Amino acid sequence: MTVVVAVLGLGEAGSLLARDLAAAGAVVRGYDPAVRASGDVTDTGSEADAAAGADLVLSVNSAKAAVGALRAGIRGMRPDAMWADLNTASPGVKAELAEIGRAHGIPVTDIAMMAPVPGKGLRVPMLASGGAAERVANTLRAFGSSVEVLDGPAGLAATKKLLRSVFYKGMATSIVEALEAARAAGHEDWLREHIAAELARADGTIVERIVTGTRQHAVRRGAEMGAAAQMLTELGVPPLMADASRAVHERVVTEKP
Repeated sequence: MTVVVAVLGLGEAGSLLARDLAAAGAVVRGYDPAVRASGDVTDTGSEADAAAGADLVLSVNSAKAAVGALRAGIRGMRPDAMWADLNTASPGVKAELAEIGRAHGIPVTDIAMMAPVPGKGLRVPMLASGGAAERVANTLRAFGSSVEVLDGPAGLAATKKLLRSVFYKGMATSIVEALEAARAAGHEDWLREHIAAELARADGTIVERIVTGTRQHAVRRGAEMGAAAQMLTELGVPPLMADASRAVHERVVTEKP
């Protein structure tokens, strides 16, 4: 049976997903107000036009456009069709999307893409939760996608992705800030090698060691990060992450065990 998939948003991620779906045999209808569909993807004139007749709609535009895209596209959908939101939006936005879907009789599935799409395309690891998550997952799996279904409402997949983002993006921006300061101080090569060695030595005990050590030494480490923030300022580097670290350590001091 031919499956019709609408892809809303043809930027970096959406265009790659649309391309791979079409290559795998789906009939793909695309819409993006700024980009025309190309190749085997049929270009359409609006969200509603793309969604009309689709078995599955993938919204891959942006978090700020997610609600508007759903409101614009949902009215012309078939009663048995599915909507999946792949945008990196908050759990609250995902819950709002699910509520809009329920009002129109269309299940909305929350999908979190757990790695960059370039280089992986449709095979990017995904988490799915909410209405019709299993059906959406099975539809995408038929075209080669990797989707893990979570037992929970729309917003659960987003919650897990964003919790990881707090750690991963926080670590990444701390490294970027530290290297920028090291460059200004003339020690970038030394710090780069030191960071790489520390990451290579990490094992399964590191999380507990970090959490325990932070609570035990919060006063001293908070003062240390205050000094680090002052140093960065003297080097002409805005101490955004260093000062945030100082603030977190100070908050930990005031918390009850």
